[in-house]
Amino acid sequence: MEGAGIIDEKIYPKDLLAEFFRRMTLVREFELRAIAERRAGLIPGFIHSCVGQEATAVGACLALKPEDVIASTHRGHGHLIGKGGDPRYMMAELAARSPGYCLGRGGSLHIADFSLGILGANGIVGGGIPIAVGAALSFSIRQEPRVALAFFGDGATNEGAFHEAANEAGVWKLPVIFFCENNLYGEGTPQSKQAAVADLAVRASAYGFPGEIVDGNDILAVYEATRAAAERARRGEGPTFIEAKTYRQRGHYEGDPQVYRSQAEIQAWKLRDPIPTFRRRLMEAGLFAESDLEEIEGSVLTQLDEAVSFAANAPRPEPQDALTGVYADTHNGLVF
Repeated sequence: MEGAGIIDEKIYPKDLLAEFFRRMTLVREFELRAIAERRAGLIPGFIHSCVGQEATAVGACLALKPEDVIASTHRGHGHLIGKGGDPRYMMAELAARSPGYCLGRGGSLHIADFSLGILGANGIVGGGIPIAVGAALSFSIRQEPRVALAFFGDGATNEGAFHEAANEAGVWKLPVIFFCENNLYGEGTPQSKQAAVADLAVRASAYGFPGEIVDGNDILAVYEATRAAAERARRGEGPTFIEAKTYRQRGHYEGDPQVYRSQAEIQAWKLRDPIPTFRRRLMEAGLFAESDLEEIEGSVLTQLDEAVSFAANAPRPEPQDALTGVYADTHNGLVF
């Protein structure tokens, strides 16, 4: 899991490698800044950070095309940034301000932007899986060469929504990717106590499509697996289940006492941290100098300073706008 393989610049252009690093760094620093701003009082409510899981979010999303769509989870900030979300509108949404992606009323768990192919984060475990399959069904019916990807955690594979959606997708060979971010815990329950199999990808065989296991801390491995699954889906060959084995370095939510795991385990996984590991690989390959990467890191911090300032100075939603966006359409004065 050290991600020590040689990087071939003929396969990975330098600008793509830089974007891998920039976007992973942006996810990490966004999460840390959001945590700090919650403590400072700018952001209300809970935050479920994805610190440690940046390679899964960015690697998967950058393997998709702009017209492809994703369904996210309660731990979805990384997915949104991976798919091109703007930190200003994300931070405004977390701060309950009206310029946010959902007008400041969705908060951390419910950000959506259809223009970016983000069908929405979801506070219900496994709740985004049927949404992604529904999108894939629509692509199939309209014969559009598009792909839907559903992010979910290891615990979601025990939900009925996963099994029903996987069965339908397998029967109809829908262009969907089931992407499991296996961080080893369903909230505080170890995977070993919630599933009788160590590798969740084997469950795909029950529904007639392949399952693949990848190192979720290696962004290039995630990227390659997702790109291959997307190409397979576009060829009409149906779904793929990708199990990316990774680890969340912080608690299930900010404030989680984490009595279910040891500090030794956490520290061991931090040695496999996807960002410094990828940083070392870029430098060892001679593709980037230390100053190049520091410049990227500095630009990310500046971008987040601007995002926090934008959110802090943005107006709050007005009471008279409470029903805006609640109803889909009106006809002859009637609301449907």
